[in-house]
Parts: sequence; C-alpha cells; structure tokens
Amino acid sequence: MSGARKRGGEPRERGGEPRQASGEPRQASLRRLRVFGIRPNRELGQNFLIDDNILRVIGSAAELDAEDVVLEVGGGLGVLSEFLAPRVAHLHVVEVDRSLEPPLRDALEQFDNATLHLADAVKLDFATLEPSPSKVVANLPYGVAATVLLKSIAELPDATLWVAMVQREVAERLAAAPGGKSYGGTSVLAQLACDVRVLRKVPRSVFHPEPNVDSALVVLRRRAEAPPEELVALVHAGFAHRRKALAGSLVLTPGAPDDIRDATRAALERLGHQADARAERLPAEDWPRLADAIGRERLAGLRPRA
Repeated sequence: MSGARKRGGEPRERGGEPRQASGEPRQASLRRLRVFGIRPNRELGQNFLIDDNILRVIGSAAELDAEDVVLEVGGGLGVLSEFLAPRVAHLHVVEVDRSLEPPLRDALEQFDNATLHLADAVKLDFATLEPSPSKVVANLPYGVAATVLLKSIAELPDATLWVAMVQREVAERLAAAPGGKSYGGTSVLAQLACDVRVLRKVPRSVFHPEPNVDSALVVLRRRAEAPPEELVALVHAGFAHRRKALAGSLVLTPGAPDDIRDATRAALERLGHQADARAERLPAEDWPRLADAIGRERLAGLRPRA
C-alpha cells in the first residue's frame, strides 16, 4: 500500500467552523474552499462533505482492504479521496469540474497510489481503468447518481461492492420492492446484479452548502453479472409508460415487433401474472424469465429511452 496515512479533519462544530491557531478551518473541505477560492457549482450538484465522522461510516461500510482498487466518482475537494487513498492499493478519482483540480491535487499529492481523471463519469469508459476497480466508493453528484451506479455495475464486472452517498429518493428507488411508487427500472436493473440496502439517512448538515434534499448512504453488493442489453431494453421499455399495462407500454416503444403485445400478454400469463399486469408488479427476478418467455430475438430491436 502506497502513501502515508494522514489524520483527517475534525467535524464541524455548532456555532462555527473548527479552526487551527492560525484561524484557518481545520476540516479539509472548508480549508480548501477558502485557500483555493472555490465556489460550489449548483448546476453540477456540488455539495461537499464537511463532517469527517461520515468518512468513518463510509469506510466501515466499504470494508476497505489493502488489496482493494477503489473508484471514487465526484472527487470534489478531496476529503473522501485522502481518506480512501492510504487504506487501499489504488484509488481512481473522477471529477468533471476542472476548477477542482488544484484542491484535488492538494489532497492527492502525498499519495503515489492515486490517479486523478478529469472527465465526465457518464462518458468515461470505466472498463479502461487500470488497475480495474474492485469497489466503488463515492459521494455522487445527485443528478447522475443512478446513471453512474448502473453504468459502473455494467462496465466493472470485477467490482463487488458499492457504497455511495446519494439523494435519499434515489437510494429508496434502488432498494424499492415491487408494487410501490419508488419501484422502477432503476430498481430492477440494480437488483438483478446486486443486493441493495439503504444503510442510513444522512443529515444535510454534513454538506456545504446544505442541499435542498435529504441524502442517504446506499450499499450494493454484487451477486450476479449485469443484465444484457436486450434485458435492459425490455426493462426501460416496460416502465416507459407506467400507467399502461406492460404489454401496452412495449407496443409504444420504437423498434417493437408487431406481435409484441400478444407475445407479452401470453408470456406474463405463463409466469403466473395477469396478462394486463403493469411493470411495477414484476419483481426483479421475473424480468429475465419474461425476456425468455417473450423471446429475446423479439427484444433485439427495442430502442427505449433510458
């Protein structure tokens, strides 16, 4: 394991920022905001961690090991990065905002086992990262959290564990059970590959600036490969029109064959569901069975919007 360990900052105190004798904030994020003149970019959903206690919660959930290769998406001011780097074999940090390069370099310069990628995580091919990540640990930008999680599940077949700070609504959606209003395509695709649980809610006060939404830590543990493309397409198409029956939703999908309605209704009945069942009634494990019953060749041309 490379890089020396560095003591983290102290949690924010009531009534003001904890400070050193020099008057500078002790907590790394607060200090770097001041030193580098950073203003959080609300368009990018930037809410920086300022309570180091939450780092220990994240680290415990991530079961960090000296052999781990970790991917962190949304490096921000580097407070999570410098917590992770001395505890793992290698750390990949992805950050889209180039104005944050100086504080990130400040956080990572003491470690020779960290690689900074100034790139858009939605466009970056995670499969090209070397060494290949075995875990994903991140304070994810809320606008792309679900997309990044599902993308990393698909592109990192060797990854086994995800611990992510996300909007609470996204965490609940990922872990949702069939039949509820939170259950949707994101739930199915995550649960086909992983066991998902919401670890805990996180108060707004651990961030600067405080977000307008509640947050939560979500943990995903891989138990299967990511679903193949035709199954992903079926899931997206099935949930595209939630008020319609699943078969009716598929009919409206570009690229659907002429017989998709009848094939879907018959397939649902063979699986023990009503022919006019809606997508939210099917548990995750029934979607591969549905794809097989419809006929995967029929699904090859589906072009739903994700």
